[in-house]
Amino acid sequence: MIQDTKLAVLIDGDNIPSKYIKEMMEEITKYGTPTIKRIYGDWTKPHLSKWKNILLENAITPIQQYAYTTGKNATDSAMIIDAMDILYSEKVNGFCLVSSDSDFTKLATRLREAGMHVYGIGEKKTPDPFIVACDKFIYLEILKNDDDKPGGKGKTKKANLYNITPKVIRLLKNSVDDAADEDGWAFLGDVGSLILKKQPNFDSRNFGFEKLTPLFKSLDTFEIEQREKNNSRFKLIYVKNK
Repeated sequence: MIQDTKLAVLIDGDNIPSKYIKEMMEEITKYGTPTIKRIYGDWTKPHLSKWKNILLENAITPIQQYAYTTGKNATDSAMIIDAMDILYSEKVNGFCLVSSDSDFTKLATRLREAGMHVYGIGEKKTPDPFIVACDKFIYLEILKNDDDKPGGKGKTKKANLYNITPKVIRLLKNSVDDAADEDGWAFLGDVGSLILKKQPNFDSRNFGFEKLTPLFKSLDTFEIEQREKNNSRFKLIYVKNK
C-alpha cells in the first residue's frame, strides 16, 4: 500500500448491499485515504432505502441518477462519466470501484492505463473480466467478521482449508519459485505482490487466514524462515518450496 494514496470511492448502489458498508469502509482505509466518496442510484426507488440511513454516518455523497429507459443502466453510465472527470481533475491517485458488475471492466482498465491504482470490491458473483482488470479485488463476503460467534473462528479455518485446491497450491509454489533467490528462498512480501499480479482476487481471508504468513505455515509444502532485520524489532519472513 502507498501510505499517501488518495482514493476516489465510487459505489454502484443498485448492485451492492448496504449491510457491508462498515466493513467495506474499514477495508478501503488499508489502501489509502478515501477523499471522494460517492454512491450512485435512483434514490426514488424503494430498494435503496436501506442505504439512506447510513450515508451521513459514512460521509458518502448520494448521486441521483434516474432510469431514463427500461433495460438500460443509467447508474453505470453516470459512475463512469464521474470517474473520468475525477481522473482528469488529478485530485486522486487511486480508485476503489465497488460493484459486482462486469460493465466496469473497461473503466478499470482505462484508469490503470492512466497510472491509477484500481481496487475492486464486490460479491463473489463478480465476473472474472472485472476482477482481473483491477490491481486487487476484494470479496465483500470475507469482510463480515463472524469471529464473535461461538466456535466461529475455528470452524472457519478448518472448513476453509479444504478450499485450498491443487490449483491454489500451484499458484503459491510457482510464485515462490518466480520470486526466489539462487538458494530457493523468497521474501514473502515479494511473493504476495506477485500472486496479486497473477490473480487479483487472491486473498488469504478466502481460506480463513487474516494474513499470508499463517496460510503458508498451514501448508506442509513450504518451509518458513524468520530473519532479523538490521536495527529493527520486526522480522522478515522468507518462504521456500520443499
